[in-house]
Amino acid sequence: MISTNLKRVIRAGFINFWRNGTVSFASVLVMIISLSVITGLILADAVSESMIAMLKEKVDINIYIKTNVEEAEILELQEKLKVLPEVNSVEYTSKEEALANFKERHRDNSLILSSLDELKENPLGAVISVKAKEPSQYEGIANVLESGEISMTEDGVDIIDKVNFFQNKLVIDRLSKIIESTQRIGFSATIILAILAIFVTLNTIRLAIYTSREEISVMRLVGAGNWYIRGPFVVSGIMSGVFAAIITLIIFYPLTIWVGDKTESFLAGINLYSYYKQNLLQIAFIIVSTGIILGSVSSFISVRRYLNV
Repeated sequence: MISTNLKRVIRAGFINFWRNGTVSFASVLVMIISLSVITGLILADAVSESMIAMLKEKVDINIYIKTNVEEAEILELQEKLKVLPEVNSVEYTSKEEALANFKERHRDNSLILSSLDELKENPLGAVISVKAKEPSQYEGIANVLESGEISMTEDGVDIIDKVNFFQNKLVIDRLSKIIESTQRIGFSATIILAILAIFVTLNTIRLAIYTSREEISVMRLVGAGNWYIRGPFVVSGIMSGVFAAIITLIIFYPLTIWVGDKTESFLAGINLYSYYKQNLLQIAFIIVSTGIILGSVSSFISVRRYLNV
């Protein structure tokens, strides 16, 4: 009995969807706009995350080691840094590599190169570059280093010559604020636009159901139950959501191809077409699920609230 009623409800929903072609087309069109907004937010979030990752990648602190320190002691300090919970990665540049890099940077300056040649030994010390998991954690790492807590040898000698965090603190603080602001604005925009999309969809489906108010009244008069009345509208809402989701995904495919190279050029190096293609299944699941939820819930609320079923 339940199976038979369910089949009838689904069949009635399909019939209503195709019979009310104009109304269904309007519902699908509005849901395409709503789902396009949500898809755009997904892509915008990917760009935002890429930009934040790029900014984080550009921030680090350099630890300059004294020139007379043995490499074994430097490597020991490197291992101590790696186990700090705030540290994401540690890169070691030896004295020889530091000198080679310095010569490469000043290869056009003959005066500096000739001055280096006159020195009997390498004047540069090794360098350890540290990247934190979050920009706000650099100060804590710098304070640990300044205290000598992990850089003291067994003889009580601090092997660190200088930590450049305090010289770069202003830049790091500004980048931290930019990252925090970007995340906050992105989250707020996502919430606001998602609410607007839901509101517009709800009102459109409410109008669509309003056109069937007489049919609902007749069904109520002949003794139809609440679910039997709501069911076909919910099914029609789900169909609108599925069709809108499929069309939205199709629209965004050539759109991301068109903007892909452009975004790679000036938006944090992310190619939206590549991102869209690689994450198509995940995006499709989100958009189709959102379409189904929007259509079914909007239909359910509209019938229950505005038609007094």
